[in-house]
Amino acid sequence: MPKLPYILHITERSLWEAARERGAYELSTRGRTLQEEGFIHFSSREQLPRVAAFLYGGYDGPDELVVLVVDPAKAGAPVRYESAEPGGEEFPHLYGPLPAEAVVDVEPWA
Repeated sequence: MPKLPYILHITERSLWEAARERGAYELSTRGRTLQEEGFIHFSSREQLPRVAAFLYGGYDGPDELVVLVVDPAKAGAPVRYESAEPGGEEFPHLYGPLPAEAVVDVEPWA
């Protein structure tokens, strides 16, 4: 089975820091939890700029934005590539909490 590429999730640093202390990240996307959505939204490196602009365009929050770089082999739950509509662009979705140890890097987002 081929190794999946890393998947990425953009979030606020304080949200990631709190999740890291708890041992798992459970936010699906900006303002929505895993429990509300059923999965955590991710993107590829190529998709990230569009996702960041959509979710955080004009962001002026008190916290800096960071990108969680995740090894899907360590995610502990299924990762599925899905589109919102038939034939649409596919995005990776994690169907469970993200264990902190699956995050292999945290990058600043400018």
